Amino acid sequence: MALAPDAASGAAGSDGNNIDAPGLQGFVFGLFFIFGGITSLNDVIIPKLKELFTLSWTEAMLVQFCFFFAYFAIGIPAAKLVKRIGYMRGAVAGLLIMMAGCLLFIPASQTATYALFLFAFFILASGVVVVQVVANPLISLLGPVKTTHSRLTFAQAFNSLGTTIFPYVGAILILGSLATVTADQLSGVELEAYRTAESQAIVNGYLGIAFALAIVAAVVWMFRNRLKGEQHQASEGFAGFDLLKRSRFGFGALCIFLYVGGEVAIGSIIVDYLQQDSVMGLGEQAAGKLIALYWGGAMVGRFIGSGLLRMVSPGLLLATVATGAIALLLISANTTGVVSGYSLLAIGLMNSIMFPTIFSLACEKLGSRAADGSGIINVAICGGAVVPLLFGVVADATTLTTALVIPAICYGVIVCFGIFARKPA
Repeated sequence: MALAPDAASGAAGSDGNNIDAPGLQGFVFGLFFIFGGITSLNDVIIPKLKELFTLSWTEAMLVQFCFFFAYFAIGIPAAKLVKRIGYMRGAVAGLLIMMAGCLLFIPASQTATYALFLFAFFILASGVVVVQVVANPLISLLGPVKTTHSRLTFAQAFNSLGTTIFPYVGAILILGSLATVTADQLSGVELEAYRTAESQAIVNGYLGIAFALAIVAAVVWMFRNRLKGEQHQASEGFAGFDLLKRSRFGFGALCIFLYVGGEVAIGSIIVDYLQQDSVMGLGEQAAGKLIALYWGGAMVGRFIGSGLLRMVSPGLLLATVATGAIALLLISANTTGVVSGYSLLAIGLMNSIMFPTIFSLACEKLGSRAADGSGIINVAICGGAVVPLLFGVVADATTLTTALVIPAICYGVIVCFGIFARKPA
């Protein structure tokens, strides 16, 4: 998952094609790693909070709703902030906001208040949005236009490295409990004490992240003037929404909405899905560790995809992997045991190239409107708020397995876009 206020020409160097930034790619890869890892931690936190606060699936998915609603609320303001203060200072601002979000988990745990946890997720995500606004346009500009598809996919492999490592470590630190009771067996003062004690593992994890973010922010600030030749094209208000009238761009923005929503919805239910007796019957921590396979598949696929996209039509490859995702959902829903479990996890491999490919296909030939278009695609990432919530409603009304129809529909629309955009704009 990623975004950009400008993937092509809204922010450029003095030559209009790239930025003079020796050694900057390593910095950008690091940003992809950080925000990818933090985003994927939600998949570990959701089952923990679901148990602590005895939540329905709809209520539990409010975690993703609050996190990804930040893309809708903060996306365009974040793009304007980065345009005003520049990439490096923008990165520092985003990292500090993320740190503030991490620190909010302390009062959320001490008061055992679910609403405060949700607010902390929103603030954390707001910082993630600002950091992403910096990351994608930079990696798009650090090289020739003809390899943008490949380069962006390669950079997002580092995003996937973070999404692979963070959930595995998070499952060890956060999931599982030494307590002999569960939240639904307690009430009153005992329940509040239980929630405070059990959520301390969440606090400890995010305190460690906050400390790391502070160090990274300090380092970036030291090199805030290193970027040379940075320029930005001004825009006003809600510039860019008129681009939705263009069939290719509007269709692509819709697919970003659906892709992020489907990917997030699946990741959010992996732990509970694998715990089902009809699937793999795993314990909470063991199931949590397997989230790494879902995101790890995306990482492997992005490295492979960065090569394939140099040889195969991006649109046709997109349609192929989206079809593969639908097939795996059907297999998982209609089988049991390890086949059902691992087919769901394998969808991560299919997800691998979807975001960067949809993004670059939608933004082709926008020219001087690229900055505005990228801001709108940024807003479309709020699909991660809407689709999982819809998934939760369906799961509460039926079963987790039946609710898999929601991401299947999302991938079906993406297949159509891949075929539609198979030729250059």
